[in-house]
Amino acid sequence: MRREKLIEVALPLNAINEAARREKSIRHGHPSTLHLWWARRPLAAARAVIFAQMVDDPSSRPELFATEGAQNAERRRLFDLVERLVRWENTTNEAVLEEARAEIEESWKRTCADWAGTAEGHEAFDPDRLPTFHDPFAGGGTLPLEAQRLGLEPHASDLNPVAVLINKAMIDIPARFAGMPPVHPDWQTGEGEKRKLTTWQKAQGLAEDVRLYGRWMRDEAARRIGDLYPSVRVTGQACRERPDLKKYEGKELGVIACIWARTVPSPNPAFSDVDVPLASSFWLSRKAGREAWVEPRLINGECRFRVHVGQPVDAARVGAGTKMGRGAHFRCLASGAPVTSDWIKKAGRAGQMGSRLMAIVAEGDRERVYLDGVTSHETAAAVPEPSWSPEGDVPKRLTGGTCYGYGLTEWHHLFTSRQLVALTTFSDLVEEARTKVRRDALEMGLPEGEPLREGGVGAAAYSEAVGVYLGLTVGRQANRTSTLSIWDSRYQKIQQAFGRQALPMTWDYVECNPFSRATGNWVGQVAFPAKVVERMPTSRRGTAVQEDAQRQSMSMSKIVSTDPPYYDNIAYADLSDFFYIWLRRTLKPTFPDLFATMSVPKDDELVATRYRHGNKEKAEKYFMDGMVRAMRRLFDQAHPAFPLTIYYAFKQSETRGDGGQASTGWETFLQAVVDVGFQITGTWPIRTELTGNLKKNVAALASAIVLVCRRRADNAEVVTRSEFRKALIAELPKALRPLQDANIAPVDLAQAAIGPGMAIYSRWQKVVCPDGSAVGVRTALEYINEALDSALGGDFDSETRWAVAWFESYGFSSPRDTFGEAEVLAKAKNTSVDTLADSGILESRGNLVRLLEPEEMRGRSGLSGVEKASAWKKTHLVLRAYKAEGELGAAEMLENTGEGRDVVRDLAYRCYVISERNKRAEAAFGYNALVSSWPQIVLQSRLKPWLQERDPELDLRETDDADAT
Repeated sequence: MRREKLIEVALPLNAINEAARREKSIRHGHPSTLHLWWARRPLAAARAVIFAQMVDDPSSRPELFATEGAQNAERRRLFDLVERLVRWENTTNEAVLEEARAEIEESWKRTCADWAGTAEGHEAFDPDRLPTFHDPFAGGGTLPLEAQRLGLEPHASDLNPVAVLINKAMIDIPARFAGMPPVHPDWQTGEGEKRKLTTWQKAQGLAEDVRLYGRWMRDEAARRIGDLYPSVRVTGQACRERPDLKKYEGKELGVIACIWARTVPSPNPAFSDVDVPLASSFWLSRKAGREAWVEPRLINGECRFRVHVGQPVDAARVGAGTKMGRGAHFRCLASGAPVTSDWIKKAGRAGQMGSRLMAIVAEGDRERVYLDGVTSHETAAAVPEPSWSPEGDVPKRLTGGTCYGYGLTEWHHLFTSRQLVALTTFSDLVEEARTKVRRDALEMGLPEGEPLREGGVGAAAYSEAVGVYLGLTVGRQANRTSTLSIWDSRYQKIQQAFGRQALPMTWDYVECNPFSRATGNWVGQVAFPAKVVERMPTSRRGTAVQEDAQRQSMSMSKIVSTDPPYYDNIAYADLSDFFYIWLRRTLKPTFPDLFATMSVPKDDELVATRYRHGNKEKAEKYFMDGMVRAMRRLFDQAHPAFPLTIYYAFKQSETRGDGGQASTGWETFLQAVVDVGFQITGTWPIRTELTGNLKKNVAALASAIVLVCRRRADNAEVVTRSEFRKALIAELPKALRPLQDANIAPVDLAQAAIGPGMAIYSRWQKVVCPDGSAVGVRTALEYINEALDSALGGDFDSETRWAVAWFESYGFSSPRDTFGEAEVLAKAKNTSVDTLADSGILESRGNLVRLLEPEEMRGRSGLSGVEKASAWKKTHLVLRAYKAEGELGAAEMLENTGEGRDVVRDLAYRCYVISERNKRAEAAFGYNALVSSWPQIVLQSRLKPWLQERDPELDLRETDDADAT
């Protein structure tokens, strides 16, 4: 009854990875802009994985695709659909999505027919209703969202209430109010952006209301607290000192931001009354031709700043600010004395850390205008704290860094008084906006109905729905309205507090004006969630609940794809408190159970944080024990007819004695998955990590491994190590062929090949050694890699076998005293050093032997005699041509190699694996690029004879590729 799914055989990885890479630069309308969440999955990757997880591979339909050629052709058709499906432009393309849904439905009907009459068939297999989907570690919600887009009913659960709220906002709320027009009166009177619409598709009406009520909030907030953000007047005196300001003389300019530097008392006793500015940079703008910077000046023992424009004389000093080298070390402007990290921490804990206004950023004529800080603006910022401020402690210890040690120990310490007033004002206005929405909805004729948390779709629920997105906007606003936000002098804008998954200390920070028209303004923040809402799929309504993955029961008979926590890389709960304090204040009336606790639950969070568990060993045991429990829940509940997919992205590795890399977390996780009873049928490396600003300046993960798992057969046997290795040798080469036919880049092939190898290993209950001990995952991986090397080795000629063995040891380097070793190896391969030298693949001088670089073969061979050359020489001549002349040059060389073109590609794969394993990055890059371009190279090599037969004078080197095709 088991049909292999596409994801268990092959994937168009290159297309998926390219789409995921491109998606990192998408902003407007991307779900990541709804609200910040750490390490989201790209939509493209999630969509492709879920689709391939549900669609039958052609090899499972022998009645229609009996031959390997027929299966490859059908697989190529499915690949074409996946390649179209993952493009960002097709995210809301209903024609492409409907095509994908149709493929899923066809596979589902076949599955239902297979299971008809079984004990489970009548409950879990209804051909008229697709199975539902569940992600027990829902996080940022990418996987449930893409399941919903593909036509499945999505269910999301997570222990973290911020994650649950994000999921509700994506898969639940938009579908409830699909097709509804806005209730705000302005759209009807011709003032709304979409006033010309007569039909409201999906959640467009809801999105428009979010915009309109968000603008009402901005106007109302400006009326209440707008005086806290006064404009700045450009005086005649300022213009005399700064001629660049002449065009603004006498004008009132709106303020975009105020840039501040923290201060501490000087450590020099003679200057103890001087507050030393802690500035990591004095740059305001580094844009070429519009440079601006500040100069600190001591006037009567007080530090003041003067803004200058143009290139400074000492740009390095400007860039360094008062900072000295790495870490929290500065210099005192008054005495020159070092201001150490310990001194700053001591001052911070004693409440002696202050701040000084360095500069004002104003709105000019399509430009930023930088002005000196003025006393009136310092006064405007010095308002009393509001009656309410966020409670709770900032994490004392945090993976990635924390500001706690510098005296910022409570959440309200991360905000200035003016920032707290602004955020609490907007938070209060969300409740007032809900009241207005409810009244307007009732006037539009909506019934009162039940509240949102009880499944309501009337006026009460709708008003709360609009409030959810406005509440999320308060969270977005907090991300750019704290003293952890910084001014980006390169792009001249405010950057969010979370430049990485940490709460790092900032020295010079920025206060945005929420009423400006620049980054950080309230209306701009509202626009992002609104754009997301109108693009949400609404055909299936989903659910999102707060539940622990170790205890959940939601996965029963559901399709499962999930992204567990990153081991110890991200402390989700600790970081989420930054937003939770504002979301709880704003949205607790809407979701009282979700926001019942004072902070995000942490005791049961499944992350390996050492500071919670005492040491590394205890943290790892806690994580793996909990993950085994979570995997056991999935094993017991997941839909029996489908594989489940698990994303693995733990950044944890150790170095083996032989110089290779082995990820301890990877092996341990695989072992846990196998131990609970899963058979691993695929391992796919997918470029899933949205690095961007969130992971700037840190060693960010570039890929995740998608594990494809099935329940192991109940009657699985115990086999010997010898039987396991024989099975690898017999089965792995055949399993690799679809991967190579899919043109998987060499950089990904080694990992993708682990899937078929682990499928062999994990289909048995146990693999045992002669002494009765079990063969663990680490040893199994070593055997799989050996078999992979053998499978990629191919049936090569003796010259190539010698070259591969030599390349394994020495690459293209020039080791000394190696002639004897080379000759012994040559005899073993049935050749000689002289013969190899004559063939033009190596240089032999005295006792020195070395392989020739591909470029060095050029003058020795050209095109003549290539057909009779060894596979090694053919491959490297094609590589040389590719490097020098691109795909067309490689195609011309390939045309001259005669039969056996695949051997060139196979050897390039093999050489890549060797180069990557031996950390020869430049060589690996070349082989990877050659194989990645292989389809176009082969196409052009086949086109040339046909084209030149039609036009003998045609020179493809002077013909545009597209025209030639």
